[in-house]
Amino acid sequence: MSDWEGPPLTKVRKVAILIVGSAVTLFGVALLVLPGPAFIVIPAGLAILALEFSWARRWLAQVKVWASSAAQKARDAVTRKKNPQ
Repeated sequence: MSDWEGPPLTKVRKVAILIVGSAVTLFGVALLVLPGPAFIVIPAGLAILALEFSWARRWLAQVKVWASSAAQKARDAVTRKKNPQ
């Protein structure tokens, strides 16, 4: 079954989510080199896309894994700095 089957209103919703989610994600990518919170905006764009697209759900899940790993590494680094041995 195609993602694009269904009533016309469903198609309009998918296109709207595709446009808004892509714009937010691309804005986040631009913020990687511009000043701004890219690491917040990119997952937000993926979350919007994940409302309708399974590939975006998989990417968002991977971003969550990476973010958890990075947060744990940051906590470990802070702990090591506070308690040097």
